[in-house]
Amino acid sequence: MPDHQMPDALYERLAIIGAGLIGSSVARAAGKAGVAGHIVLADADASILADAERLGLADSYHSDPAAAADKADLVILAVPVGAMASVAGDIAGALKPGVTVSDVGSVKESVLDSLTQTLPPHVHILPGHPVAGTEQSGPAAGFASLFEDRWCILTPPPQSDTQALDRLTRFWRALGSRVEIMDARHHDLVLAITSHVPHLIAYNIVGTASDLEAVTRSEVIKYSAGGFRDFTRIAASDPTMWRDVFLNNRDAVLEMLGRFSEDLTALQRAIRWGDGDALFTLFNRTRDIRRGIVDAGQDAAVADFGRPHKD
Repeated sequence: MPDHQMPDALYERLAIIGAGLIGSSVARAAGKAGVAGHIVLADADASILADAERLGLADSYHSDPAAAADKADLVILAVPVGAMASVAGDIAGALKPGVTVSDVGSVKESVLDSLTQTLPPHVHILPGHPVAGTEQSGPAAGFASLFEDRWCILTPPPQSDTQALDRLTRFWRALGSRVEIMDARHHDLVLAITSHVPHLIAYNIVGTASDLEAVTRSEVIKYSAGGFRDFTRIAASDPTMWRDVFLNNRDAVLEMLGRFSEDLTALQRAIRWGDGDALFTLFNRTRDIRRGIVDAGQDAAVADFGRPHKD
């Protein structure tokens, strides 16, 4: 892939650390949009880096994150949340003054703390979270349209450089995202209920089905209806990434789990006492929420199992 230098490129050199689903999709989308003059892709896993190079996702490739970050104008950390501090330490000495360092993790407060404590003061730290993804992983799973019409939440610390923030906002908009600015702690609370707890429930219910001795594994697979099937899609997500999410957003997740448990107890009581009105009221309300999500363009009105895309 040749350099993407264009007169209106937002960044002369973009370094992406991590060539998984999100990192490879950023590389594809940035190359397609022409927002970076030169795209560097780094990954510590030699096989993943080789796959990325075979796919031609960037202009240059490095196994060393510091080498990738050298002279970069924008560095995006696309690694599991638990690895952010370590990778930040690896690149800290290579960062030039004025560089913007961001990320794509779905937990923001712990990432902001880690980057602030690790990176030098001449760096613009602007954490981000593109709310997009699939259950697939690896560089071959990425695609350029992943971020189109999806939200990207930026959680800058107080007194962030406004020009750097505006530049990063334009970057994500060029990749097709709708950008929202949010406090890091508030982000973690919102995502706990919209993303993290649903994933935890999916992991749990699929594990429960697997453990049931009265139902063989073949019957679980053979008779999977739409609900359980969609749970298995969510539960197929990257285990390293989600382990780190729950460990780094434990307070918000535990708070939302407490509320969920209370509501589940009320639902259990309604079923036990045959309270059809309570069940109907809840189901009607939740159906309206689903319709609102479709109307807001956050999903399709038809089943989206497997997440087909146009690339």
